[in-house]
Amino acid sequence: MAATTSPSTAAAAAWAFAAATCVKILLVPTYRSTDFDVHRYWLALTHALPARQWYTDASSEWTLDYPPFFASFSRLLSVPAPLVDASLVSLPVPAAPPFAHLLYLRLTVAFSDLLLLASALLLARDARRRRRPFLALALVLWSPALLAVDHVHFQYNGFLMGLLLLSLHFLEQGRDLAGGIVFAALLCSKHLFLVAAPVYFVYLFRHYCCGRGVVRGLGRLLLMGAGVAAVFAAAFAPFVYYGQMQQLFNRLFPFGRGLCHAYWAPNFWVFYIILDKILAFLLRRLGFNILIPEASFTGGIVGDSSPFAVLPKVTPIATFLLVILAMTPCLIKSFSNPQPKHIVRWVSYACTCGFMFGWHVHEKASLHFIIPLALLAMDSLDNARHYFLLSIVSCYSLFPLLFENQEYPIKVLLLLTYATLMWVGFSSHFAVKSVHEGKKANQSSSTVKKDGFIGWIGLSYLLGIAAIELWSRVFHRHVFGDRLPFLPLIMVSFSCGIGMIYSWMWQLVWIVRYT
Repeated sequence: MAATTSPSTAAAAAWAFAAATCVKILLVPTYRSTDFDVHRYWLALTHALPARQWYTDASSEWTLDYPPFFASFSRLLSVPAPLVDASLVSLPVPAAPPFAHLLYLRLTVAFSDLLLLASALLLARDARRRRRPFLALALVLWSPALLAVDHVHFQYNGFLMGLLLLSLHFLEQGRDLAGGIVFAALLCSKHLFLVAAPVYFVYLFRHYCCGRGVVRGLGRLLLMGAGVAAVFAAAFAPFVYYGQMQQLFNRLFPFGRGLCHAYWAPNFWVFYIILDKILAFLLRRLGFNILIPEASFTGGIVGDSSPFAVLPKVTPIATFLLVILAMTPCLIKSFSNPQPKHIVRWVSYACTCGFMFGWHVHEKASLHFIIPLALLAMDSLDNARHYFLLSIVSCYSLFPLLFENQEYPIKVLLLLTYATLMWVGFSSHFAVKSVHEGKKANQSSSTVKKDGFIGWIGLSYLLGIAAIELWSRVFHRHVFGDRLPFLPLIMVSFSCGIGMIYSWMWQLVWIVRYT
């Protein structure tokens, strides 16, 4: 049976969550994206209309495109809304929402983060029943990327990440059936976590079903299949009955949106697009007749904006195969050596592969691996260095989401505070650890002091990111005026893409060597 969380850890985590909640309340009046309007409409839609109309209603541009469990979650959040204002859950929604609507929706996001807190508390002990350092939990609860995306930009990622971490907790503690069922519930809440499904399938098949005899193994396979099937039936069976599965599928998987979002996520495709543009420029200078699609990838249009001038066009099936190929070493490891202590790292890597090579990836998807990797940051000095760099890159890549001037000090302060917390926390933790572990660790500590916490390459890279931010905020408009408005965004995507490529390779090497 899993060890319980100690009172001191629970109290410290509750304090960290309370501190984060205070920050969230202060962020209530800040900028909100169109995602706020989306979720405001879904709240009214799921309350005012029966379930049979949730995926057929087209009276608004903010059509429901999340799976049924999230729609039910919105319906649940709408129940107390009439006590605040009946117009919160009436259609059509007001064009200009009053402050009461904003406050209510902001508070629903903060309230739903309780699941993240509960999951973090359950994960206070790892697969070996060892207590995780408090800082690892604080890194989850105080993530500046999560604060920026959920409590400024507006989404419910904290709730969804709570489901993922709850599933990982069950797997770490050997409760595979519960872990698989919770993951199925997560997929029925947000389908973008499908990228982790291959790791779940291989791990659960090998760890839960195999090696226990044919009869018992088959029984466990049927039990797991029945549990997962029951979850999916609860989510989708009503819409099968309504004959709406094709409509629902088209809402969930709009492949016509193109390879990249209007703002490029910092992944592999950034380099592919830039290479295509460089090749097109050079070939035209050499006299070749190269047709360059007007404003392709840089027009800020969310649509089928995926034509290339020189390189082959990328299709959804190509990105799917590339994701699976990148994930293959992890799948082999999870099949050959299915140990619960590695499951957090394997799932994080799978989400990283989806981010790096997937179709129409949003920059916000980096949360899917940043949050779980925070739990591993204190495992070793190498893990701490990796997470320090990755979390800064991930948070900085989200800066363009909060583009209004009044939010600029907020996002900078959130990132700098978190970076300071990591620097001080990691340095003190590994300094104390070196004292406890003796001469070998002291030699490691001396190396840290000599080369710096992240080394001169990492420091130079972060200084380069700071220089790009300075250029974007100060010098770009003076040099180019109103020309090349997308150049600063391209520079952010490119520079952060380097860090993401490094993280993907680092995780791959770690998995191959140590799991």
